[in-house]
Amino acid sequence: MKTSTQEASAVASQVLPEEAAALVEKFHAQFGAIRNEVRKVIVGQDDVVEHLLLTLLIGGHCLITGMPGTAKTLLVRTLADALGLTFKRVQFTPDLMPTDITGTDIIEDDITTGHRRWTFVPGPIFANVLLADEINRTPPKTQAALLEAMQEHSVTVRGTTHSLRPPFFVLATQNPIELEGTYPLPEAQLDRFVFNVLLDYLDEKDEVEVVHRNTTRTQLPKIEACTSAEEILQYQWLVRQVPVAEQITQRAVQIVRNTRPAEAGAPESVRRYVRYGASVRATQFLCLAAKARALMQNRYHVTEEDLQLLALPVLRHRVLTNYQAESDGVTVDAVLKDVVR
Repeated sequence: MKTSTQEASAVASQVLPEEAAALVEKFHAQFGAIRNEVRKVIVGQDDVVEHLLLTLLIGGHCLITGMPGTAKTLLVRTLADALGLTFKRVQFTPDLMPTDITGTDIIEDDITTGHRRWTFVPGPIFANVLLADEINRTPPKTQAALLEAMQEHSVTVRGTTHSLRPPFFVLATQNPIELEGTYPLPEAQLDRFVFNVLLDYLDEKDEVEVVHRNTTRTQLPKIEACTSAEEILQYQWLVRQVPVAEQITQRAVQIVRNTRPAEAGAPESVRRYVRYGASVRATQFLCLAAKARALMQNRYHVTEEDLQLLALPVLRHRVLTNYQAESDGVTVDAVLKDVVR
């Protein structure tokens, strides 16, 4: 079974070197059009949209943390439509079973032979974009089924493995203020998310615009698809061709290593407030995301600014603070800002 990276490479292997420049121009034109389509429906939240697009470009998954009523579901659905990808939404609840996500085998009568046979009925996970709404409301058993799909791009039902068609990425939401009846996500699953993006309230001007839009129109504007699944696989390959200087790689490694309390270069806030630092996977995602951001900014090299701007969303769900931090009211973001500085 091929991984998403292998699938992207297989698709992009058909791109000749002389066609690469044209592919870059096409990339910028289409992603500019995607932003314009999203703005037809979504007001503000440009940084969140950029992080979701970066997630797509590196073939990863994104955790969206935001208050109720901040248009998380609408944003993901609109983005999927603009990308020309299939979209499914699952509302996670305490009684949700793994087969409710993956699908299940059912017994059907074969009219031609008169015998019964098992037939696999795919679940909502068989889509390009899966919105896992309030992911922390479902038990660990169901979360484990989603974890296999996120990591292996496949699901196993009754011992049979079914592959997911690329591109595939999970956008999961969680409510940061309502903890009753929730199940904390396992660290192994959190580590599979490229970003943990905070969806905050809009500023006053944007909130006024939202009110005007929702009180003057009866239906949402139609979103036009700007790309296709095959083109997105090509762009995932293109991102991996962006070079990273050795000093930038060393800087990324330094940032991640300094989140670990035992590291010699860790700042005092890390030694005092952090229980566990980020893994090597964080460094890989930080460099990949920096490549994607550089390409979106019409650059063909990664800068230290890319690392600094992406460090918090890449690391905030991978660094575990201790009781001292909770007692002193110190947040993960505050500690990470010390690390980046």
